[in-house]
Amino acid sequence: MTSDIPLQFLGGISAREFLRDYWQKKPLLIRQAIPGFESPISPDELAGLSLEEEVESRLIVEHGNHPWELRRGPFDEETYQNLPERDWTLLVQAVDQFVPEVAELLENFRFLPSWRIDDVMISYAAPGGGVGPHYDNYDVFLLQGYGQRRWRIGQMCDSDSPLLKHADLRILAEFQSGEDWVLEPGDMLYLPPRLAHFGTAVDDCMTYSVGFRAPSAAEVLTHFTDFLAQFLPDEERYGDPDIRPCEDPHQIQLDALERLKGLIQEHMGDERLLLTWFGQFMTEPRYPELVAGAEMPEQDFLASLQEGGVLVRNPSARLAWSEVGEDLVLFASGQSRLLPGHLRELLKLICSADALHTDNLASWLADEEGRRLLWQLLVQGSLEFTDD
Repeated sequence: MTSDIPLQFLGGISAREFLRDYWQKKPLLIRQAIPGFESPISPDELAGLSLEEEVESRLIVEHGNHPWELRRGPFDEETYQNLPERDWTLLVQAVDQFVPEVAELLENFRFLPSWRIDDVMISYAAPGGGVGPHYDNYDVFLLQGYGQRRWRIGQMCDSDSPLLKHADLRILAEFQSGEDWVLEPGDMLYLPPRLAHFGTAVDDCMTYSVGFRAPSAAEVLTHFTDFLAQFLPDEERYGDPDIRPCEDPHQIQLDALERLKGLIQEHMGDERLLLTWFGQFMTEPRYPELVAGAEMPEQDFLASLQEGGVLVRNPSARLAWSEVGEDLVLFASGQSRLLPGHLRELLKLICSADALHTDNLASWLADEEGRRLLWQLLVQGSLEFTDD
């Protein structure tokens, strides 16, 4: 099985071994996960992205107007001219959505569900720069892209771990330093959730951070119940047709709680609605405004394909699919479509292919439902015609 093949990217262990022994359990340092890695984006190009309105960026200056000063982008060129020589960090989110060569790095992570991957954040740090000792509530891979960064690993943390008083940053007040490594370009460090870590730039350096979506229990309950409420009629309410005369009218009896639990469980246990919500929630794009559809009649869409047009996934779109009985459901950028089972291979193709064209779509363009799905995804914005 491919999951048992040793991978250079995981330091010579297989995906199965990594998931069994390290994933959400303990850190793993991988020397030369990508041998001879050269960053596809330079520090100047990263700074250039931070000037753009649609790009999410932050600057953290350790000794700014106050300790650990946080500034939010977009920035301008004057911002960088006035920065100190050391002890500051630029962080740019979702670089994979703007630089195709960065997005290609995610191919290395296909042993994990693609719908779990959040984005590729890239940080540039001047010597001494960092964001302070902290922990994340999600898994993260830290790939060194340029220069050297020192990583210190600390204790496991939770919501009771003391933090410095700071309006925006969650910096640990106590850091129990343990293992200590300096990473070179191509080296990678995997960190499980809630493990304290502290990165410091040895020299000018860039680090690629691949984070994973991990909704909190509070998010799941809040968002799912809001979603569920759309489908419940107002007349569906708490009822007690089996009530008995009460001895104390002020007491809430346990049988009332049983009725209430039954009312909740009847709807919370609807697996089809839960799947629909979860698929839509996990494929919501970070920047919905960048998933803009094309106004194109279906006949024009087909003509463009026949004339050699090539469809690609919108870099900001997210795609996933699942089964619902004998049917299938496609999740595309926060929306869902119930589809017949015979489209299974088409859904796999849409979600995984680098490009869609008449060569790999030939049989599906002859299928009315398959053809219409492709056109709808173009109109919705998850697919787009490439200009290349």
